[in-house]
Amino acid sequence: MFTLSGTVKVKNETQQISEKFKKREFVVTDASGNYPQDISFQLTQERVTQMDDVNQGDMVNVSFFIRGREWTSPAGEVRYFNSLDVWKVEKMGAGAPAPNGEPASASSPETFVEEGDDDLPF
Repeated sequence: MFTLSGTVKVKNETQQISEKFKKREFVVTDASGNYPQDISFQLTQERVTQMDDVNQGDMVNVSFFIRGREWTSPAGEVRYFNSLDVWKVEKMGAGAPAPNGEPASASSPETFVEEGDDDLPF
């Protein structure tokens, strides 16, 4: 499991995909590096309600899993997709301590691996 702390940028409504499946997507801005990163997450099933009391601009700590899958089109083209499936969203701030005593902007060491200098090529 990975964790990421940041600010909620986008909070979408819950989507009822089928009779038995629903999801809710949201975007968190991670400003801990040289350049802010907007990361898209999804909550599914009963977890969609975790965003009910969270608003745009709120600081959150997100615990999530990386999921990958293969899809073959009718034309035979193979594509790969990734999703960040959220296990838990914790609202931070307003006196709430950061999880595990970490600063609010810290991520767990295994969350992302920086490759070289992250400067833009122009």
